[in-house]
Amino acid sequence: MKKRLAGLAALLLLAGCFPPEWGANAILHPWRKPLTQKPRRPYQNLSFRGEGGILLKGWLIRSPAPRRGLLVYLHGIGDNRGSGLGLSERLVPQGWDLLLYDSRAQGESEGEACTYGYFEKGDLSKALDAVGAGSAVLFGSSLGASVALQAASVEPRVRGVIAQSAFSDLKTVARERAPFFASRSDVEKALALAEAAGHFPVGEASPQQAAPKVRVPVLLLHGASDRDTPAAHSQRIYEVLPGPKQLILVPGAGHNDALAGEQTWRAIEAWLSSLPADLGS
Repeated sequence: MKKRLAGLAALLLLAGCFPPEWGANAILHPWRKPLTQKPRRPYQNLSFRGEGGILLKGWLIRSPAPRRGLLVYLHGIGDNRGSGLGLSERLVPQGWDLLLYDSRAQGESEGEACTYGYFEKGDLSKALDAVGAGSAVLFGSSLGASVALQAASVEPRVRGVIAQSAFSDLKTVARERAPFFASRSDVEKALALAEAAGHFPVGEASPQQAAPKVRVPVLLLHGASDRDTPAAHSQRIYEVLPGPKQLILVPGAGHNDALAGEQTWRAIEAWLSSLPADLGS
């Protein structure tokens, strides 16, 4: 077994491999990946209070180019803000300020439990407050994509969402990730224990449930060969989004390489260019 079980799939496999108590603990407490990278561009360190008063840490990178707006990067589970630094090299020169922060219970941020969007969507609003943002576009990866969609359903300052490899709802992905020898009842028990210990309703950690309230443009990206979180998750979200929407299934891509191709990045840049030019402040 690999030393690091950092991804969502690995955590939820644990939820089915061991007694429900172990599974609940694996769901709620992602491995904290050490922050080993720093931006190569000038940046500002940020510390701000999220939902419940926990301290969240991040960076703000300002663009030297004519400003197009604020882009907020939301990372995946068992990861940290450093995974978004590629955006700073690609999109900051194009006029996008970039805000990156470690999600609760991950990276350098405080927090006892990951709640898969339930409290994280409120943390996003606190992040926008911290930088005085009047509007923003969200760029989420995996768990971060699911948080971004949930945040967009309640935060009026969100003007667009790029969601890469999102899950449609926590219960479904947990059941899918459980090994074939795990009983459904054990997975359900693990989820119930996680709900009690994490103090959040597991059933509401659901981008699919939030999607009908998302009216802003959404770009969904998903690897067509994703075995960790199948593309059907993004397809279900796409079906219930009422606003402007686009779904790109990347041929041959899995869960972690949906953004590897230049063609995908050209599609992202074209989508960003199509947004209304009122993303200032």
